[in-house]
Amino acid sequence: MWPWGHLAVAYVLYSIAVHRQFGRSPRAVPTIALAIGSQTPDLIDKPLAWNFGVLPGGRTFAHSLFVVAFLVPVVIVVADRLDGRMVGAAFLAGYCLHLLADVPPAFFSGTFEAAAFLLWPVLEQPPEAPVAGIFDAILHYYELGTYEWVQFGLFAVAIVAWYLDGMPGLGLVRTSLERRLGVGS
Repeated sequence: MWPWGHLAVAYVLYSIAVHRQFGRSPRAVPTIALAIGSQTPDLIDKPLAWNFGVLPGGRTFAHSLFVVAFLVPVVIVVADRLDGRMVGAAFLAGYCLHLLADVPPAFFSGTFEAAAFLLWPVLEQPPEAPVAGIFDAILHYYELGTYEWVQFGLFAVAIVAWYLDGMPGLGLVRTSLERRLGVGS
């Protein structure tokens, strides 16, 4: 799944959950944590596999449920100590939804080895075409088929939902960038 597909899945499901649980739109800082969490597995695995050859594939270490089993309690403890439980929960939601979104449809029709990456290193990484870095992946590895167009559609839905939610996080990011870059003051 492309980065915007992961972000879209995470935001739409998180927004629905927040609306149902709290009767309001998502808040800025948890939304930013959600966005970061939704990209983290690929930000770790893909460079380590494609650019540095440390991992056997782009869905191994950070995509493993063993890492999630370690990550969840660590994030919860740190978030509690920093009085940021919602931020930690949003990061974990984004991270876990990333893994769920990477499970191919074939898994749900009985091809369980399609999700073997979730149990790496106990189960071997499913074979993937060699990639000579992130730019090669963008240019050659991915195709624009039905699955990718569905992701674009889902991303459009997520943008509309985010807009209707008041664009949580945008103001905070903008203010932070203006402060750091010295513009707007």
